[in-house]
Amino acid sequence: MVPQTAIENLKKHLRGQLLRPQDPAYDEARKIWNGMIEKRPALIARCNGAGDVVNSVKFAREHDLTVAVRGGGHNIAGKCVPEGGFLIDLSGMKGIRVDPTRRIARAEAGLKLGDFDRETQAFGLATTLGIASDTGIAGITLGGGYGWLAGKYGLACDNLLSADVVTADGKFLVASETQNPDLFWGVRGGGGNFGVVTSFEYQLHPVSRVFGGAVFYPLSMGRQAIPAFHEFATTAPDEISTFIAPAAALGGTPATGIAVCYCGDASRGEQLLARIRKLGTPLADLIQERSYVEMQSMFDDLFTPGRMYYWKSSLIRKVDEGFIETALEHAKGMPLTTGTFIYMQQLHGAASRVGISDTAFPRGGMGVVYKAEDTELGRFVA
Repeated sequence: MVPQTAIENLKKHLRGQLLRPQDPAYDEARKIWNGMIEKRPALIARCNGAGDVVNSVKFAREHDLTVAVRGGGHNIAGKCVPEGGFLIDLSGMKGIRVDPTRRIARAEAGLKLGDFDRETQAFGLATTLGIASDTGIAGITLGGGYGWLAGKYGLACDNLLSADVVTADGKFLVASETQNPDLFWGVRGGGGNFGVVTSFEYQLHPVSRVFGGAVFYPLSMGRQAIPAFHEFATTAPDEISTFIAPAAALGGTPATGIAVCYCGDASRGEQLLARIRKLGTPLADLIQERSYVEMQSMFDDLFTPGRMYYWKSSLIRKVDEGFIETALEHAKGMPLTTGTFIYMQQLHGAASRVGISDTAFPRGGMGVVYKAEDTELGRFVA
């Protein structure tokens, strides 16, 4: 029970809004990407800058409130919204500045991948950040950060140069290799509980056009396609990142889809990717030269905001007969609708060569592993 006078005092000290359940904007403000999540925080601070975050953290500390922090809002489990607690909402903080000479981007924590990519691509630059435009940069960076450029340039957390962090005692700190290095180690892949990160500084790389897309084979080809994919993934050069997914293809046909991105010369990419394009007669072959932004947004329909999602994942090192049989057996029972799939995302190359203790996301000696995920629309979950 927070005194009304304290709430009004916080409201006066925020540049952004402070919302309560009776306010008209409250219901829209508490929504996140996963429509299955239905939580009602007692207060929502819609922050406009680091100063708002400092004031909000101090307020929560003073009144012993349960706190959750939302960045771009692409939170599958819903942990960014506290039931009956205090939501510190950074989703309105979307500033970004690109320094093309130093190849560096400074981006605020509410920015989403699509906005980040469009801004950096104006200068022919990019960094590793997921595979769906609606994902927030904050959550994916703090959790590691897979993406199409991971083989060549490492994970999102590997490309983080510094972060502005508000700690639990309300202090504003810069975390980098030279300033607060222990904190910097933690925010690179350790999750969001080291403080509230208000902005990120990333290393960028020259990327504009890529050779990539997806090829779909009948689901019945899964027993041939998955081992072939594994062989391809374990021998692929750093420039190639890929994933495989038993899922519905175009028109709702059961399929085994292989998605790939080659960040290099298109003619060389066409040569290298020929192996997976000729496994059999494809249902569809959408692999071609395209812009990086187009590649980044190619699978956005699989991640539509507001639908009800159930999602689970793990890391696997070996694609054996048991895994293949289990994956295909479950795939046979999937509803033929966009958004229900099982997929393995490759981790290799630069992303796998980071020392085991260099960041909070350990990878030392991994070689090639896969992030195996299973997602389905909530209405189909018993």
